[in-house]
Order: sequence, then C-alpha cells, then structure tokens
Amino acid sequence: MGALSETEAVLSSYLAHLAVERGLAANTLASYRRDLRRYVEHLRERGRHTFREVGEDDVVAFLDALREGDAEHPALAAGSAARAVSAVRGLHRFALREGAAAHDPAHEVRSPRGLRPLPKAISVEEVERLLAAAGPDGAPLTLRNRALLELLYGTGARISEAVGLAVDDAGPGGDDGPGGQGETAVVRLRGKGGRTRAVPLGRYARRALEAYLTRARPLLAAHGRGTQALFLNARGGRLTRQGAWEVLQAAAERAGLAGVSPHILRHSFATHLLDGGVDVRVVQELLGHASVTTTQVYTQVTVDRLREVYAAARPRVRR
Repeated sequence: MGALSETEAVLSSYLAHLAVERGLAANTLASYRRDLRRYVEHLRERGRHTFREVGEDDVVAFLDALREGDAEHPALAAGSAARAVSAVRGLHRFALREGAAAHDPAHEVRSPRGLRPLPKAISVEEVERLLAAAGPDGAPLTLRNRALLELLYGTGARISEAVGLAVDDAGPGGDDGPGGQGETAVVRLRGKGGRTRAVPLGRYARRALEAYLTRARPLLAAHGRGTQALFLNARGGRLTRQGAWEVLQAAAERAGLAGVSPHILRHSFATHLLDGGVDVRVVQELLGHASVTTTQVYTQVTVDRLREVYAAARPRVRR
C-alpha cells in the first residue's frame, strides 16, 4: 500500500467510525469529509505522507491556511475553522488509537476561542420514550435491546465499551440485579487507553440486564459457539457496534426521536447527573475522562439550561 493510500484508508475508516458510532448527521459528515480531504492534501503538499510524520506545526499551519484562505479556498469564518480543527483532532486521535501513528500532534492545538460546540442531550422524558420503544414485550431480542439501551444511558458507556463487555464484567449485583445478593451492581468498562472503570448500575438498568441474562441470552447463546460476550446477536455471536447502533436507531424511530446517537445518550447521562447535583469530578470518573477539563463542558450545558428556564419564567428579565 502506498503512503498516500494508507493515509486515505485511515481517513475512510475514521469517516465510517463517525457515521456508525458517533451517528453524525449526513450534512455534518459531509463537512467533515470535505475538511479532512483538504487536510490530507495539505499534508501531502508539506511532504507528510503518513500520520507518523505529522508534527504539531503541520496542524497549526493548516489552521492558519483555513483562516487566511488561498486561490482555491476562501478564508473560513472562526466557526467553520473550529469545526475543521475539531475534525482534524478527531482524525489524529483515531489514527493513534488504530496504531497508524505513534503520537497525536493535534493534542495541544485548540479551536478558535469561545467556539467549542456544546454537547447535545435529550430530556429525561425523551430517554424514557426511547427505552420504552425497545420492541415487542417478551421477545428475546427486545429484552437484549432494552438491556443495551438501559446500560448505555445508565452508565454513560461508549458504544464500543458496551459491545466489548463480557458476562463477567457485569456484577456483583444488588437484591434484584445480576451476580449476587445485597451488593452494589456495577459494570466494568474498558475505555480509551486500556483504562478500566467500574460504573454503578441503577435499579432500572439492573432489572433490564437481569431479565436479559436469565430469559434471553441463553436462548441467543444456543445459536452460537460459546462466546462470553454480554450482548449477543440473533446468531449467538457478539453484537457489533453497527448492530448496537441499529438497535438504537430503530428504538429512536419508534419513539419519534430524531438525531439520537450513542454519543448523545452519553451526553444525556452526564448532563442529567450534573442537573441532579452530582459533582463534576464524580461525573469525570464515571465517563472515564482522563482530565476534568473534558467533563467541564457539561457544566456550561447545565448553566445554559438554567438560563432557559429562568428566562421562560421571567420573560422580561434581560439575559
């Protein structure tokens, strides 16, 4: 494989990751594709033919080029440049995680100040509608779908972490949960960088997981070859990220919710905890963020929500 085709292969994989796991809207994905193809061309012109060769100065030069424009591209506004930088940073994190790079040269490069997009979240009522739309009552796949959706929302797990779980990763359990009597039920999630964290399971998630483990998983496992994966597909094999994404999309469609992705469920988990008064450092641990700075963006979301509620109650108050 040539150097340029190797770079394009990583880019293609990253765009597929954005479409499946992150569930980006078609227009957003098209913008990312356009920005990143321009970035790869920028690297080629600077003699960088693999991600291993890219340095921070290459990334900064690209940001400068976006803001200055050239004969083929008009100068981008700060908001569009921020989107492009976000896309580039995501691409480099992906390349590092996939072994296509030895370091992340974009780690310290920041978007233009004040333009970092805030996470989206759906309301508690919308979450309840989503969970209620898992499928026909009692069917094995419905029990699995309900357990998966309850776990995604109830733990803030990334979709890759959820489908990567083994049966032994869920437990011990509470009185009505998997794995034991009278103990706190937890799931052990394996996150970025190989870090493992234990996240407590709430009552609803415990019950959904218990129902799946006792009434559905044995039936699904009978079709497979003895995998220890927690979530199984209809053939008894491990449920894939694509399969889990389709479960969520089908439930969202039945619930009449648009644009719901695994990432939005994770955002909703964090936002609802902070709305309920949970300390940001606790949320940091639950999400598996290496730095509390990453988590603090959610505190701005809750402040914005307070402003909305206050303005609705007192419409003449200046915001």
